Amino acid sequence: MFIKTKIEKLIGSLIIDRPESLNAMNNKVLDELIMKVKELISDSDVKVIIVSGAGDKAFIAGADIKLMQGMGKKEALKFAKKGHLLTSLIENSNKPIIAAINGYAFGGGSELALSCHIRIASEDAIFSQPEVKIGLLPGWGGTQRLPRIVGKGIANEIILTGMNISAERAYEIGLVNEVVKKDDLISNCNKIADAIIRNSPNAINESIKLINISSSLDLKAGLEIEAKRFSDLFETDETLEGLTAFVQKRPPKY
Repeated sequence: MFIKTKIEKLIGSLIIDRPESLNAMNNKVLDELIMKVKELISDSDVKVIIVSGAGDKAFIAGADIKLMQGMGKKEALKFAKKGHLLTSLIENSNKPIIAAINGYAFGGGSELALSCHIRIASEDAIFSQPEVKIGLLPGWGGTQRLPRIVGKGIANEIILTGMNISAERAYEIGLVNEVVKKDDLISNCNKIADAIIRNSPNAINESIKLINISSSLDLKAGLEIEAKRFSDLFETDETLEGLTAFVQKRPPKY
């Protein structure tokens, strides 16, 4: 087993546990990771998921290069599609997924982090899309998600140079939400998770959906959908509870 999970106080923790390989991902790791993410998403005792890497050196150092060396075109396509399945599963999760990033987040590791809803980095985190150095390109969503997050110009610079990005630089360009001390990484992610848990699950789910489609719609179309989803919530028990609790000056019970 390469993936460790635990559930505590409505937070599901998912740890890629392959530190001897800097948590690099091969087919077995991908398959297990997809299965564990699905399990936590469907678990009623989980409201927020935190993804991290085992050990002190890496979040995820990327895909397994030795594995890719033996691939042909068909195998490579399957590998890319499996990476897309994982990252799309994370991005479209109805439960917020937070990346707790320490050490190396290279290649597929960076792409997995890009698919998470919130990214918190430790001071020693290093990001890179180094695929062009080995004759490849980012194949798990990097060419699509990175420009949406940091802008086309910076994405071109990161992908075409294959350069390393420090945690400080990652924060400056909007690649991560916050940079914290290494020892405080998980506790800070837990604080964010706790703040999310207090809110309406329905409202969170709908907000994630709207944010995800915002980049593929023009503003007018997006606003139309937003207004519709906003009004639909008024027919839900959670919205009634939230409005009532606010008027009664008490915490809502979701």
